[in-house]
Amino acid sequence: FPLETALNGMPGVTRVRSTSGVGLSLVYAEFDWGTDIYRNRQLVAERLALVRAQMPGDITPVMGPVSSIMGEVMLVALPLVPGDGKTPAATPMQAREYADFVLRPRLLSIPGVSQVIPIGGEVRTLRVAPDTARLAQFGVSLTQVEQALKGYAGNAGGGFIDLNSREYLIRHLGRSHRAEDLAGIAVAWKDGRAILLEQVATVSFAARLKRGDAGYNGLPAVVVSVQKQPDADTVKLSAQIESALAELKQGLPKGLAEPRVLFRQADFIKASIGNVAEALRDGAIMVAIVLFAFLLSARTTVISLVAIPLSLAVTALVFQWLGQSINVMTLGGLAIAIGELVDDAVVDVENILRRLKQNKAAGNPLSVLEVVRRASVEVRSGIVYATVIVVLVFVPLFALPGIEGRLFTPLGIAYIVSILASMLVSMTVTPVMCYYMLPTMKRLEHGDSPLVAWLKRQDTKLLAWSFGRAKLLIALAVLAVAGAAATVPLFPRAFLPAFNEGSLVLGLVMQPGTSLAEANRVGAVAETLIRQVPEDTLVGRRTGRAELDEHAEGVHSAEIDVDLKRTVDGKARDRETIMADIRARLSTLPAQTTIGQPISHRLDHLLSGVRAQIAVKIFGDDTDTLRGLAEQMRGQLAAVPGLVDLTVEKQVLIPQITVRLDHRKAAQMGLAP
Repeated sequence: FPLETALNGMPGVTRVRSTSGVGLSLVYAEFDWGTDIYRNRQLVAERLALVRAQMPGDITPVMGPVSSIMGEVMLVALPLVPGDGKTPAATPMQAREYADFVLRPRLLSIPGVSQVIPIGGEVRTLRVAPDTARLAQFGVSLTQVEQALKGYAGNAGGGFIDLNSREYLIRHLGRSHRAEDLAGIAVAWKDGRAILLEQVATVSFAARLKRGDAGYNGLPAVVVSVQKQPDADTVKLSAQIESALAELKQGLPKGLAEPRVLFRQADFIKASIGNVAEALRDGAIMVAIVLFAFLLSARTTVISLVAIPLSLAVTALVFQWLGQSINVMTLGGLAIAIGELVDDAVVDVENILRRLKQNKAAGNPLSVLEVVRRASVEVRSGIVYATVIVVLVFVPLFALPGIEGRLFTPLGIAYIVSILASMLVSMTVTPVMCYYMLPTMKRLEHGDSPLVAWLKRQDTKLLAWSFGRAKLLIALAVLAVAGAAATVPLFPRAFLPAFNEGSLVLGLVMQPGTSLAEANRVGAVAETLIRQVPEDTLVGRRTGRAELDEHAEGVHSAEIDVDLKRTVDGKARDRETIMADIRARLSTLPAQTTIGQPISHRLDHLLSGVRAQIAVKIFGDDTDTLRGLAEQMRGQLAAVPGLVDLTVEKQVLIPQITVRLDHRKAAQMGLAP
């Protein structure tokens, strides 16, 4: 509450939200689009410094790295495969040590990587288990043991001394990782003798208590999440990460399998760019075919097609000047414009060709240069007006607020710049090429192409037929417009079309209060069931929360990443069918299941703070009432056709053992809180 109150009043903040779990609370401060992220971090740092006085003494709020939920570019699994008799299997502790001390530092050294978060395995710790009977026998309290442990394994400086005309620095080297050294420290003195820790406690290496675990294809694993900085190129960064993983294969511990990539955001980006590139290619081919069919001339077709590469080149230069990048949205804008990039050039070429034919047939022909100039100027106003009208259609895109504007503004910029570039090309390059290439062509002595001649004859017949039926045609046109307007409410109104990312992400939420061991067991069963889906290639699971994670997830929740192949035995099932198959297989588990796709799933979380396409939030002061209202609303929404994976998130009721201190009785027993 003190943090939320302090952050709410900062300039530029649009929303403050928080989520809390066992031992962790996260506060998200969202700023306006376009604000400087480093200035925003400075403002947050100043507020944190002011609010520290209101926080408990052992709590220090810190900011996370410069990254976002959309910056998770790769998930890497280190599976723990069973031993084969010759090579023993690596232990969970060895796998985690490799991830923490070899893999993580190497990946963090790559420019553009902001955070590397491992989950799973076992973190090695020194565990001290006091023996209460021995403590009583030696008269040692737990407080004395705690005080003795606080000063263990610390290096310090001791100043310097002068000895034999030399100066010597004094260093206290107390750091050690041996359990024997810790067991040998003194915790108290009795009868002039030291009481050692090993006399009153058991000291050994053990796994740290954890709030999360991971799996891969039904086996235990360590899963490493790699996040990038905002300005890093995802495709290049992914290639560098994979190169680093290949380098580290030589140093893998015995019994530990090679790292397996669970999720690679670059795959979706490459596929998207490939799809748009195919659309650009196919569009250019179709334009060439149509132009040649109408003009029936290789020269006029070439002159018109030159507008496409020149317009794209000018667009690239403008992008460089504006600081825009070539991404999926800008390529989408170019794909939309590809068919219109030749419009202005075609109008110019067709009019110049027509005037050259007329000039050649005239008794007193003008010079070629003058004919080309007049023909080009004749249609210039029409080209400019048509281009401006088309550009105005896309201007409303720049008024979209929030993330919608951030996504679609580059598309509008790409479209408008390319269309304006094509207009510039049609008024400069096209007339020059016509001057050099058209006057000597043989088509000047021939009439229209057969296709154009046939279309003109049909147009004449259609006009003659329509003039006598004007009222009927107007009535039919009005009905057609009304019918089209009536279908508008039936159009899909999704913010973005459904992506086909080639992989799925599943949310598995068990009953609150489920232990980590039970959640791991259910998660492993879910992995096994998903592996039975024919399209599945690999499954990775993250249960609970990693030590460095920025999500306050409980141990009763898990996230499963599923990679899919497109075809099985030459047959392909659509994504919805595969998702329905997985839902049916997981319906027997004691858990709520939600299925989505990695990038769209993260985008939903970014928009609303909830991992769903539609989020309904209920606010109030009493959590019990909120839970009741949420369950009531879920029951009502379950009857809505088309809704799947209904879940109630946050404000979960976890079983608790509450201890309330009676200060008066504690004082009677000589105890202080």
